[in-house]
Amino acid sequence: MLNNLIDRIRLPFRKEKELYLSIYHILGFFPKDISYYKQALMHKSIMRREKGKPINNERLEFLGDAILDAVVGDIVYHHFEGKREGFLTNTRSKIVQRETLNKLANELGITKLILSSGNNGSHNSYLGGNAFEALVGAVYLDQGYSACMRFMEKRILGQLIDIDKVAYKEVNFKSKLIEWSQKNRVDIEFRLLEQKKDQGGSPTFCYQVFIEGREGGVGSGYSKKESQQLASKLTLEKLRRKPQFIEAVFNAKANRTKMEEMPVENVPDTEQKEDFIITQSNTEEKAPRNKKSAKRRTENETEIPAEQPPTMDTDEVDEFDLSDITATPKNSREDIIAAAEEAAFASE
Repeated sequence: MLNNLIDRIRLPFRKEKELYLSIYHILGFFPKDISYYKQALMHKSIMRREKGKPINNERLEFLGDAILDAVVGDIVYHHFEGKREGFLTNTRSKIVQRETLNKLANELGITKLILSSGNNGSHNSYLGGNAFEALVGAVYLDQGYSACMRFMEKRILGQLIDIDKVAYKEVNFKSKLIEWSQKNRVDIEFRLLEQKKDQGGSPTFCYQVFIEGREGGVGSGYSKKESQQLASKLTLEKLRRKPQFIEAVFNAKANRTKMEEMPVENVPDTEQKEDFIITQSNTEEKAPRNKKSAKRRTENETEIPAEQPPTMDTDEVDEFDLSDITATPKNSREDIIAAAEEAAFASE
């Protein structure tokens, strides 16, 4: 029946008819514009150009990634009523993560339809997931958002994925390892051992976990996240299966905390020195004891001293005495001045 229906559709080549039928089996509906789906299945390794523009599935992959986040977020939001944002985010990420999309692409037969040069075998783990996202992007451009929603709701989450099981399945090994280290108050480090490119030019990363300086699992992958997840998984397995490893970790922690808690012998002095305060005793010590010492100090100074006023013999001049001048309430200001003048003239 399907073949008869396809025969009614005017397709110029037999391969296009086969692709048309394959897309129907994957999506559950017929494409309107087959060109979108052909591009979604074209890997960048056989990229060609039309009117100067590259033709491959990278742009559709970008679009499909955004559409998948929106569609799956919508489904998860309505399926788990009352659940918090963190739970919904984790559930969505488990469904749209690369490993899940790769399995879906293999299960649906998408991987077999991908056109590639065949020289990227070391990075085949990404081909299926990327093509799945690109295919969702093609559906969005060909038939709109509602068609993407139907595909994910009925074909994927309805038949291939148990949304309830995946929601409560813990797959974030790095998160579990960090949570364990925090509860036990042990230091943990993810150390990059190597970063290089494989034969196909794809970047690869190698990370190792260190707990209290002790070597944990080593993981390699085509992303930092992938390699750290694998290293975390192997470290958790090592902690569970090798008692000597976990014993070495806690012994190292005990030595570290013991060093941190050792007392400091030299306790800082709390007495405050007040030598910045000028007291009467300090002033007397600094003042010259007699005029002769002051004179000797002046003579020894290298700088030229300032001109001194003329000196007078104390026998010739009496000190100006104001002891007999008093200002009482009975005397006015004029009386005080007159009395002062009289005393001055009387002394001559």
